[in-house]
Amino acid sequence: MPLVNAKDMEAKALAGHYAVGAFNINNLEWTKAILQVAQELNSPVMLGVSEGANKYMTGYKVVADMVKAMIETMHITVPVALHLDHGTYEGAKAALKAGYSSVMFDGSHYPLEENLEKTREIVTLAHFMGATVEAEVGTIGGEEDGVIGRGEVADPEECLVLKNTGIDMLAAGIGNIHGKYPANWKGLEFDALAAIKAKVGEFPLVLHGGTGIPEDQIKKAISLGVTKINVNTECQLYFQAATRKYIEEGKDLEGKGFDPRKLLAPGTEGIKEIVRIKMEMFGSIGHGND
Repeated sequence: MPLVNAKDMEAKALAGHYAVGAFNINNLEWTKAILQVAQELNSPVMLGVSEGANKYMTGYKVVADMVKAMIETMHITVPVALHLDHGTYEGAKAALKAGYSSVMFDGSHYPLEENLEKTREIVTLAHFMGATVEAEVGTIGGEEDGVIGRGEVADPEECLVLKNTGIDMLAAGIGNIHGKYPANWKGLEFDALAAIKAKVGEFPLVLHGGTGIPEDQIKKAISLGVTKINVNTECQLYFQAATRKYIEEGKDLEGKGFDPRKLLAPGTEGIKEIVRIKMEMFGSIGHGND
């Protein structure tokens, strides 16, 4: 199956009261692991790529071509969207040109009018190319790959204005943050989420910072219209823990345990483990061929 944009998968998630996981990728191993689990569990999936990860993997075209080729050679039949995460104005245009099927234009740091103007431009270009657009209002807290957010709670009126630019998904800050959540985190602000839903209606909402949010809060957010949940840090932590265990046990010193294919294998299995957990939590399992 070729890459798809996120429009149908988000509409089906909204109607079915589940969320699609958007898992960040950093290399071939991460991509392979996530695709394998999505196929195994018959779940739609979004592969998120930050601008930093695109640079690390030597460019948008390399990433897009790698993902397309892997979908073909791995015989992936579930819907897969390749999505630019927290893209700049120029980054979003570059990703679309390279063949990404979905982009997030993060203009939340601009004054509202400038954010709206640039968002409309990206929407026009993306829709012409058959891609979908996510935009953000109310900055997400924490840091992700150099993108730092103050952690604001989105204004429902601004959410409606941004929705009306023609975007396909809306990321609205509701107390969520990137990275690990601190011990004194107060949880998601569901009153704010309910107010946003009341203002924008039945519309796909995105929850960033999916790592570490308790399951009951995840499920409540989905019940209030969240259809896409981003996960990055948790994959990194599972990868790191499994890799550390392999080395601390001296497995890299046994035979050809230093071979990168063997060295990276435990971490890759770690990613698969957390992706399975998250897909079950999000309720997307079995919806790959809806």
